[in-house]
Amino acid sequence: MVRAWHIDESKLDENKLELSENERELVNLEDLKEHTGVLYWKLNADTYNEDGTLDEIRKCRGYTYADEIEVSSKTLPNFDVMIKKFASEHLHTDEEIRFILAGKGYFDVRDANSDDWIRIEVVGGDLIILPAGIYHRLVLDKDRYIKAKRFFIGAPVWTAHERGNPITHGLSDEMDSRKAYLAKYKKPVSS
Repeated sequence: MVRAWHIDESKLDENKLELSENERELVNLEDLKEHTGVLYWKLNADTYNEDGTLDEIRKCRGYTYADEIEVSSKTLPNFDVMIKKFASEHLHTDEEIRFILAGKGYFDVRDANSDDWIRIEVVGGDLIILPAGIYHRLVLDKDRYIKAKRFFIGAPVWTAHERGNPITHGLSDEMDSRKAYLAKYKKPVSS
């Protein structure tokens, strides 16, 4: 089962990706969904082709395009550049759908209300859907390896809009997908 917890970046560095049990405040899946819009399913990474669960989710959600990515120094050209890009805070105008086949990584997502980071650990069998407009990043674990299926509705859109980089990516906070995300998940401040 996926694990998620709040993180304080000041307590993390490249060599410390996970906090000890007494250092982390766990987030349950319902709270994760409510505060971020992130959806999650646990599938069997070995039998998903036969059991039909992934096909049913794809059909229900309208995912028509699929491919696989293997992120390792042996398989991904410009590996160090690419993992740095994955680890920079950004958003997409479409959902980001990943079914983890092997390896381990962490999707860090911003809570819509507090803007705090929530770290979501993903391993083989985890299917995670990040809504359009959510700020996030992908950080690999110490083995620096993950293999995943990626899904899209229609043609894939790979553009990542970095947070706070108006020169190269426009004003990401002003994008329609970001505004729609906040309208759906940010709770009004009570006075």
